[in-house]
Amino acid sequence: MAKIKLGSRTIDLPKNRMLRIAIGILLVFFGFLGFLPLVGFWMVPLGLLVLSVDIPLVRRWRRQAQVRLGQWLKLHYPSLAERLGYTNGNKRP
Repeated sequence: MAKIKLGSRTIDLPKNRMLRIAIGILLVFFGFLGFLPLVGFWMVPLGLLVLSVDIPLVRRWRRQAQVRLGQWLKLHYPSLAERLGYTNGNKRP
């Protein structure tokens, strides 16, 4: 089963690859219509996150953004970074 990991949380996705891609494309498409009621711009990053499971280019962008976010959080908000799972790889609990 495909999963997305956000910090310390894990989200299960459908097993069918085409269904995951369709869900991701729909989320991105409706996210661009964020000025309408019931949809919002929050759907664009969520759609890209779903697409990152199956599309290597989007996965690369997501991973680079995740690493940059973790570095920024460790620098500015170390307690929040640790709570979200962005810990130093050399430390052991």
